[in-house]
Amino acid sequence: HHSFSDLTAMAEQQQFYLLLGDLMSPDNNARKQAEETYDTIPGQTKITFLLQAVRDASAAEEVKQMAAVLLRRLLSSSFEEIYPGLTVEMQTAIKTELLTSIQQETSPNIRKKVCDIAAELSLADGRTCFIFRNFPGIFGNQQQHYMEVIKRMLVQCMQDQANPQIRTLAARAAASFVLSNESNTALLKHFADLLPGILQAVNESCYQSDDSVLKSLVEIADTAPKYLRPHLEPTLQLCLKLCADTNLTNMQRQLALEVIVTLSETAAAMLRKHTAIVAQIPQMLAMMVDLEDDEEWAMADELEDDDFDSNAVAGESALDRIACGLGGKIILPMIKQHIMQMLQNPDWKYRHAGLMALSAIGEGCHQQMEAILQEIVSFVLLFCSDPHPRVRYAACNAIGQMATDFAPTFQKKFHDKVISALLQTMEDQSNPRVQAHAAAALINFTEDCPKSLLVPYLDSLVQHLHVIMVAKLQELVQKGTKLVLEQVVTSIASVADTAEEKFVPYYDLFMPSLKHIVENAVQKELRLLRGKTIECISLIGLAVGKEKFMPDASDVMKLLLKTQTDFSDLEDDDPQISYMISAWARMCKILGKEFQQYLPVVMGPLLKTASIKPEVALLDTQDMENISEDDGWEFVNLGDQQSFGIKTAGLEEKATACQMLVCYAKELKEGFVEYTEQVVKLMVPLLKFYFHDDILFLEGGVHAAAAGVPGLGRPVGNHAFVCEGSEADGDARSPPSPGHVPVVTVALCLKCIELMGDGCLNNEHFEELGGILKGKLEEHFKNQELRQAKRQDEDYDEQVEESLQDEDENDVYILTKVSDILHSVFSSYKEKVLPWFEQLLQLIVQLICPNRPWADRQWGLCIFDDVVEHCSPSSFKYAEYFLRPMLQSLCDTSPEVRQAAAYGVGVMAQFGGESYRPFCTEALPLLVRVIQAADSRSKENVNATENCISAVGKVMRFRPECVNVSEILPHWLTWLPLNEDKEEAVHTFDFLCDLIESNNPIVLGPDNSNLPRIFLIIADGVANESVKSEDACSKRLANVIRQVQGSVGLWTQCMSTLNVAQQKAIQDLLNTA
Repeated sequence: HHSFSDLTAMAEQQQFYLLLGDLMSPDNNARKQAEETYDTIPGQTKITFLLQAVRDASAAEEVKQMAAVLLRRLLSSSFEEIYPGLTVEMQTAIKTELLTSIQQETSPNIRKKVCDIAAELSLADGRTCFIFRNFPGIFGNQQQHYMEVIKRMLVQCMQDQANPQIRTLAARAAASFVLSNESNTALLKHFADLLPGILQAVNESCYQSDDSVLKSLVEIADTAPKYLRPHLEPTLQLCLKLCADTNLTNMQRQLALEVIVTLSETAAAMLRKHTAIVAQIPQMLAMMVDLEDDEEWAMADELEDDDFDSNAVAGESALDRIACGLGGKIILPMIKQHIMQMLQNPDWKYRHAGLMALSAIGEGCHQQMEAILQEIVSFVLLFCSDPHPRVRYAACNAIGQMATDFAPTFQKKFHDKVISALLQTMEDQSNPRVQAHAAAALINFTEDCPKSLLVPYLDSLVQHLHVIMVAKLQELVQKGTKLVLEQVVTSIASVADTAEEKFVPYYDLFMPSLKHIVENAVQKELRLLRGKTIECISLIGLAVGKEKFMPDASDVMKLLLKTQTDFSDLEDDDPQISYMISAWARMCKILGKEFQQYLPVVMGPLLKTASIKPEVALLDTQDMENISEDDGWEFVNLGDQQSFGIKTAGLEEKATACQMLVCYAKELKEGFVEYTEQVVKLMVPLLKFYFHDDILFLEGGVHAAAAGVPGLGRPVGNHAFVCEGSEADGDARSPPSPGHVPVVTVALCLKCIELMGDGCLNNEHFEELGGILKGKLEEHFKNQELRQAKRQDEDYDEQVEESLQDEDENDVYILTKVSDILHSVFSSYKEKVLPWFEQLLQLIVQLICPNRPWADRQWGLCIFDDVVEHCSPSSFKYAEYFLRPMLQSLCDTSPEVRQAAAYGVGVMAQFGGESYRPFCTEALPLLVRVIQAADSRSKENVNATENCISAVGKVMRFRPECVNVSEILPHWLTWLPLNEDKEEAVHTFDFLCDLIESNNPIVLGPDNSNLPRIFLIIADGVANESVKSEDACSKRLANVIRQVQGSVGLWTQCMSTLNVAQQKAIQDLLNTA
């Protein structure tokens, strides 16, 4: 039992903690004694101790909670006695404490208690009482009634003239408050009048070199942009003012700019209405001129990333994002004049900034720039011969960027001018930095260049690249410089990749040197060069083909194997790893089945890379300050002071590795089987990870995980340019298709399921997969509702509609993946998977409701088609859910929906079983009506119509008892052959063979008079490649023709009705089948 004198004597917070502990003790005696001791402590001392406890981050949660409760009790029971007697410092400390707690407290429980205290405080201050008396139900819910109190308190504190620190804290607390209620629109409206105070604090604190309030404003722009609407004008004015003020630090100016940029992304429509502000966007260009003269620049061999925080880079990236956010309609006319003026400025920094700005806006102003591309390109090309090397560099940057943004139009229109300008710039021996960038721009150009356009330039391209390669190899030996060589090797790869077999004549010119580099460039600083060379060799091999490459193949394999065995010593971040992994897969494509012997060596590192577990973390905004983005973390702000961080290092390699696994599975088929089990173990959990929204957002938005997942074809390498700032020659930043990696994962899962058949997934896998698919479908419906809501928004305009359409496409894309996965599962597992499928049944039924968009109905029907095709006759137990919608969909206005429904009728006839008979009868006249409609063969309708024709054939073939065959058959023959849908064409030809071989009188006609017509159908089918020589039915068709050959008169009659192409097709069929 502690006496209070001990406490004072020791004045020990620790003692007080013990006391708080005893107050919570389950032992009644201990608790009672503690309460007596507590009561003896004088009020002000209690307050000091309790405040300390609430604020002590290291204290146990329950101790803090207890202290908050006691502090609140104390303030509410004896506020009048204690509070007025406190020193002003104490009173301020209490207010500060409460503001800080409201803002930082992570436990919602304690946060609520602290709000209670704040409420007591403000109530006791008396100024806010009348609000409660007059509007007790202002928000209805209990928590809301503190809101009013908190609001008053924040307003008072933001106006606390004596204490700047309290003003700042209050502004941050107000911002936190807005952020934690981002979705409560009524509340945000009600708190709108806090914003002027927050803005004032932003301005003040920036000049006290504190950017915390400005950071809060960025967060508001990100998660609750509508909150700024009533005071948007002053918000934007303030940010422009801060951004332009060169007395502030770069960081602060960039943060102020970030508010505007973020708004252009989160609330573009709202911002577009403020034309006066938008007109000041060219201010960013001024930041882009903020460059330093650097003597060493042109010779630098290592590319430092340290200028990523420079104003020039920030301005450029801001311009890129604003152009994408607000759209080219607004941005291009406004900025074009400024850029043109900059390009004519005698100071190189302005010309550099103008060219970089042109690179930056290409993506956002795509349509508008495309219209005046001629004028832009001819102007930019002049700068390839600018007197200043850094302007020449920027000109290469703009060309490289446009080659990517405007491909392939850019290549088609400007190939001659661009290629010669780049080759000339590449000869600039005294400025390796410029040479390297010209080579990089050339890579972008050739990558999207149609082969036929590139071929005429091959001689000259190859000659230039060879000369430079030889010169740079010597420099590497003499001075150790490698920057240009790294780029040139990739340029060669890119040219070979586009030229394909046309590269054969140049093969011997390059291969020896490239092999030499791989053998000898073993030092650590040459790892990137070696990786790129390995890539180049494998791409050239793929381009020239097995025959030309074979003599070198075993050498190359030896080199790769050697690197591979030394792999254990390679560090995890070694750039060679991802190049190696891609090179192996290309070798597999070149060698085909012969590659199987190497699988044991290759699979180890590959599986290791594919199973990298990305580090993912939920961080409080506070913690984020300790982790910088350079450590390879990317963040997504989730509002409410939290961020979702993902460590992207390794993600790109992981994606590549997954892609390579797909390649092996495809190329080696059964040769890959022994690995499928391991791969599936890896993939199912991955699906969950990749379908995680924030990650998809990361991939689409931050382009982290999927930044240019290298396909097997394309070289990777730092050769694309979007906005990477004046110096940092970073890597490709063009946004991938949303969720590129999940697609690879899905593809891989499907390959494995198909290869291994039904032994592939165990119950756990199924459970996990079911959960993922269910989540995706639920989200699909939720997203559609959200889009409908956005269409009702006050700022809705046609640009918003465009972006909603994009979101919609992305959603449908995910739906196609869900359908693909189900297809693989049904085709491998058949009926036994139906009980598992029932958890998804209602969601899929929802997809086919008549009021859903056509894509939903199309994919929903496709899923039911699979159920009928693979799970019959059991499928009939779900017939009540899909049969009516399927039959009604036969006459839908959307051809995609008609096609899915017609395919469904075909599989019902072929696989469905007895129960479906009445429906086949009912469907037939509907199918005929579609086929006979006036525009049934138009481009958009033809596929649906062909599926209807095939379905009619399947009903006659598999369910003849359901229809009057002799009546329908003559019509059916007139609808053949099918030209578009090759799979269905094969079904129709199979049936046709059945009919002819059984001497069906209707098909052959009286005296075989229909044979010429049948010849015509067969000839067209062969000419159109609907009948392939490897199909079984091509043999049967050839036999039909041989029989006719036996009767000379009939043969002549049949052949005379055919044109030359058709006659040739018949001959081809006889020769091959």
